[in-house]
Amino acid sequence: METFWFYFDLGFDHVLDEGGLDHFYFLVALSLPFAFKNWQKLLLWVSLFTLGHSLSLLISHFEWIKIDAEWVEFLIPFTICITCLSILIQKQHTHLKGIWINLITLFFGLIHGFGFGRYFKMIASEGEAILGLLEFALGVEFAQVLIVIFVLLINWVAIGLLKIQSLKWQLIIAAMVLSQAVVMTSINWPF
Repeated sequence: METFWFYFDLGFDHVLDEGGLDHFYFLVALSLPFAFKNWQKLLLWVSLFTLGHSLSLLISHFEWIKIDAEWVEFLIPFTICITCLSILIQKQHTHLKGIWINLITLFFGLIHGFGFGRYFKMIASEGEAILGLLEFALGVEFAQVLIVIFVLLINWVAIGLLKIQSLKWQLIIAAMVLSQAVVMTSINWPF
């Protein structure tokens, strides 16, 4: 049970780490256009992101594919930029639909997971890698769900209680997150 909590806490802390806000920014941008009535859709996307994240950790751990760390560190904030831009350039509250948003979210999870893959390989032995990865994924998922609930609560306060126009709220917050993601992207420019 001690091993479970070690990996669970590691996954939880990975998402909420103040030194690496990429998960937080991505989840804010992903959740921003939605309300509590959309919880099933958001839970699906958060789970797809976690699945992609876990797959890339597995791929990294067993070295099935090696990806240059510079590109991963560049692509992580780039995925946040794309997510923010999808809000900023929307027309009348339309979003990517169907399988495309599912595939994109899964792909973004893959990219984010490669960023942590090197570290996970150092701490997880061959014998405990699979179980440790599942426990880590539970911690990641739990932390991500908490962030989504937080964003939905803030949306409810801003739009429902303070009566800020929904589109204006989304544009402001997406622009703020985008500004941070652009800084992160430029810092990690691989050229």
